Amino acid sequence: MIRGFFKDILQKWKFNKAADRIGPDMPFLHWQLHFPSMMRRLCRDKFLFFSDSSDFRPGAYAVSCSKISLGANVVIRPATMLFADDDASIVIEDNVMIGAGAHFYVNNHKFEHRNIPLIEQGYYPSKSIVVKNGAWIGANSIILPGVTIGKNAVIGAGSIVTKSVSDYCVVVGNPAKTIKTINE
Repeated sequence: MIRGFFKDILQKWKFNKAADRIGPDMPFLHWQLHFPSMMRRLCRDKFLFFSDSSDFRPGAYAVSCSKISLGANVVIRPATMLFADDDASIVIEDNVMIGAGAHFYVNNHKFEHRNIPLIEQGYYPSKSIVVKNGAWIGANSIILPGVTIGKNAVIGAGSIVTKSVSDYCVVVGNPAKTIKTINE
């Protein structure tokens, strides 16, 4: 029994080292997020790009890290989830504010056939997400595949963004709609 326990731990450690992800479900990596120098080293190793002035907080998730770029002054807060994949990336440019619990998805399940269980229908093609300089993504917002968030755009807390957002726009709701443009 003890031998099996240590074998399980060794397998989990090997998986954590090799996996292209970071999150609370990766205990041999996740603890490093509590220490700034270790967090930066881990994130530079895992992500496609990770600025030295960015921060990835404990409790956040990133899947397919090698397809995710985080620019300068970006903080990924607890419960935020970045889901990239082999076919699509997530690019978050400089000075982007992201509230806790925001989710970014580059793909979505198919739901086209009545007689096939949804779990067996696969996925639509993946589409990259881009968040441009200075944008603000409110807490618990969801950014869906193919969306570009414009420069200095604001996404209201809890919004579900299904379409790209122009520069300097404020969008809110489900689905997110423009409610105003930020004046010069």
